[in-house]
Amino acid sequence: MTPGTDNRLPERDDVAPAQLPALLDELGDDGVPVVIRGLASTWPAVMAARDGAATVSRYLLGFDAGASQVAYTLPAAARGRVFYGDEPGRFNFEPVRIGLRQLLAQVDGTKDDVAAPTVYMGSTDIHRCLPGFMDANPLPLGEREALVNAWIGNRTVIAAHYDMPDNIAVVVAGRRRFTLFPPDQRDNLYIGPLDPTPSGQEISLVDFESPDFEAHPRFREALHHARIADLEPGDAIYIPGMWWHHVRSGAGLNMLVNAWWRTVPAWMGAPVDALKLALLNLRGLPAAQRRAWRDIFASHVFAEDDEAVAHLPPGWRGVLGDIDEQMARRLRAELLNRLKR
Repeated sequence: MTPGTDNRLPERDDVAPAQLPALLDELGDDGVPVVIRGLASTWPAVMAARDGAATVSRYLLGFDAGASQVAYTLPAAARGRVFYGDEPGRFNFEPVRIGLRQLLAQVDGTKDDVAAPTVYMGSTDIHRCLPGFMDANPLPLGEREALVNAWIGNRTVIAAHYDMPDNIAVVVAGRRRFTLFPPDQRDNLYIGPLDPTPSGQEISLVDFESPDFEAHPRFREALHHARIADLEPGDAIYIPGMWWHHVRSGAGLNMLVNAWWRTVPAWMGAPVDALKLALLNLRGLPAAQRRAWRDIFASHVFAEDDEAVAHLPPGWRGVLGDIDEQMARRLRAELLNRLKR
């Protein structure tokens, strides 16, 4: 894979953890991803990782709650790539329930063997699997209500996907390469089905390790817009919502901690739900009606101002005006009743 020449993300190396909330406010306004070098360099977990896999494993086991977690195993032939299987609706990995001690032992058994099978615990609530870890390794987020997850395993390749919430990811152990694309590169990434998906998000079907440009010729254009970041223990990356990102980790023990947060009220629904409703209710309409509905959506959903309702007094606008939590609950109840028909 050969991205464009100016392909490195902007970086900051002057950010102390206490400054992170203010920086995230700034970055959220810009909507641009940024690498934050050394943000977690003083974390005890990061310092343990620098002493080697055995040291950080012992450190992590000190927080082990003893409960088993869901992890995934991939055969060596998968080369760590979490992906679809050979048949529609099937995947190339198997879910297993595993304790942290067993997981770390399996990873240790692979050492630095790049041809080893993959074992991988992804997107697991860190407060549940490693209670107390974030108290000892704080990630200040200000007033953001974030979901903080742990990702632990050996070699993994996660296909390009987007997350709706904003995201900050911190490398604790091992090394990770992030390859990012702006939202407008969707069509050049050859996105797979909306459902089913390997991890809940639609993903790129391009094998970044060995792209097939005959099958995916527009991927060459995507590469011109790719931005790459190689992260080591203690480094972090901020990824705005809706940016596509492909993540690759090397052999041996890897650990990542990430936090997701929404910048809108919690009572707002997930946009993908609206997409699925639109597929159900609009896609089968005659072309002329679809065009008419496209214009309605453009006016009422995607317009940057309220010009479409400016002629209506505020008290007459209803759902076309500002939606608060009470109105959101009423709308949700109305939609549920309609969907039951």
